[in-house]
Amino acid sequence: MCRHLGYLGPAVPLAELLFDRPHSLERQSHAPKDMRGGGTINVDGYGVGWFPGPVRYRRAGQIWSDGNLRALARSTSSGAVLAAVRSATAGMPVVDQACAPFTDGRWLFSLNGRIDGWPDTVADLASSVPVTSLLCMDAPTDAALLWTVLRHRLDAGDEPDKAVAALVNEVSSAAPNSRLNLMLTDGVTLVGTTWTHALWVLEKAQSVTLASEPLDDDAGWREVPDRSVVTAGINPSTVEVQPI
Repeated sequence: MCRHLGYLGPAVPLAELLFDRPHSLERQSHAPKDMRGGGTINVDGYGVGWFPGPVRYRRAGQIWSDGNLRALARSTSSGAVLAAVRSATAGMPVVDQACAPFTDGRWLFSLNGRIDGWPDTVADLASSVPVTSLLCMDAPTDAALLWTVLRHRLDAGDEPDKAVAALVNEVSSAAPNSRLNLMLTDGVTLVGTTWTHALWVLEKAQSVTLASEPLDDDAGWREVPDRSVVTAGINPSTVEVQPI
């Protein structure tokens, strides 16, 4: 399993989300509190994307050892962020291109989870997109495939929350023991799912944060029920939770 987070609100230094909070994403990489049997640490890669842009930075390895990212995060602020640390599924490559967030120049996407029985269980799903898109995937991983399929549906005009929920339903039907905790943002809307793992939301007057685990001890964090899709926005801050 991985850890990921999304933030919409007033611009904050990236370091506030990645490094500075008591249970920041960097801390979750080596001391996660709630992996639910999906590994013990998240040290196979990391990435952060932010708007305007989106601009993306991702690397294989351990987030705490990257002094360049730490410096960048202290000098860069954004009001729309998606970031992740990775625990690679056995047999999948540990390379920069396999790390979230994935992007097409408009969206940022992340998966916290895995597709059970990969790749056989999702061969039919893969056949729903052009072969050229499969050949151009960032990496031969379940997360990259999910992003390839989802991107085509978004390009076709599907609503983000409906597209994400439908994809989770399709994959879970084909591979019932999968863990499918997706996160997607275009810098205006933030969508996340819970499917056999945790997702927490912190809603404030002008901001909303979704995260695999709370970043601090703020009493406002609340856990999203399993098998739900969350759609969040700002101006004003809104959070809608619907069952999948």
